[in-house]
Amino acid sequence: MSRFFVHRPIVAIVISLITVIAGAISATFLPVSLFPEIVTPQTVVTANYPGADATTVEQSTATPIEQQMTGVDNMNYMYSVSANSGQMVLTIDFHLDTDPNIDQILVQMRQTQASSQLPTAVNNLGVTVQKSLSAPLMVISLYSPDGSRDALFLSNYAYINLNDALTRV
Repeated sequence: MSRFFVHRPIVAIVISLITVIAGAISATFLPVSLFPEIVTPQTVVTANYPGADATTVEQSTATPIEQQMTGVDNMNYMYSVSANSGQMVLTIDFHLDTDPNIDQILVQMRQTQASSQLPTAVNNLGVTVQKSLSAPLMVISLYSPDGSRDALFLSNYAYINLNDALTRV
């Protein structure tokens, strides 16, 4: 079979072109649910206003912070949730090609500007800004093949021998 294609390279080229074209055409009909999931960098701003209901938190805490966050560089969109427990969570979604550390710094600077407009109780408890990933980048599992090592030993082994190497990646 390979001898046939070696002596007739044009046939091999035509078959490979047909395969590529058929793949490109079928990719356009692929359902969206079968595309790989792409996780965009996110930064989460959390604030607590003790004793306040969701409406009060939205008006006194979420709105000033959202107004300051409008126009952050490389931002796709943002959304917030205010709860009756007095908690407000603002999630800011950024473009794929941005550095999450820079995004966090930009959001932290904007949050600092908004802090003068927040209630004293919110400022006293603090507003946290954290970068967030929606999915784990990697999962590592260790096990003892003969069962002679327990979970504590494996955890310590991973911390001592693997942690530094993985954090440098």
